[in-house]
Formats: sequence, structure tokens, C-alpha cells
Amino acid sequence: MRRHYGLVVRFSLRPGCEAAFDQLVTETIGMIRQREPGTLIYSSHSVHGQPDQRIFYELYADREAFEAHEAQPHVQRFLSERESLLARTEVDFLTPLATARQLEPAGPSD
Repeated sequence: MRRHYGLVVRFSLRPGCEAAFDQLVTETIGMIRQREPGTLIYSSHSVHGQPDQRIFYELYADREAFEAHEAQPHVQRFLSERESLLARTEVDFLTPLATARQLEPAGPSD
């Protein structure tokens, strides 16, 4: 049985590097969407009230899909170019216990 493989990453950005980091992420996510069917979710979030923080949630079909992701040229570029933009990186590897899939986007919250 294939077991999903996930991680959460918190990036602390160097002052003034927010826009450059977000642009690099946008370019990388575009390539992930096109070329990585085993990457189920690769989501980048800003943190309310903490403009220098970004949190990523990543979910892969399995460990092999994660390893294939890490080997991609666009991911290698991201890993290399992000270093000058970061003050700190924290990574938590996850073992998903249960997953719900929402087929329709949620409406705006009030």
C-alpha cells in the first residue's frame, strides 16, 4: 500500500527579501504543477502579522514521489536560490493519519 508522505516547512526570511522569495516560489510552483504528478499538494502561505514568515505544506503520493520532487531541476534551482533570502528554515516531516479531499473550492469566508 502506498503511504502519503508530507512535510511542513517554516521559512524565516531576511529583511527585504519577501518579494524575491515569493517570486521564486511562484515560478517553482508553476513547474511543480506541470511536471510532478506525484506531488499532491505544494502550498505556500504567508503568516498573518508576520511578514517575514512563510509556511509550506507539502503532500506527496509516497516517499518516492518526494524523492523525485527533490531531484527536479526546478526544485534544485529553488533550493539553491532561496539560501540568500533566508534567515532560518524549520522542517517537520509528517506521517499522515487521515486526509480529506475537498473537490470544490471553499467560498469566501466572512
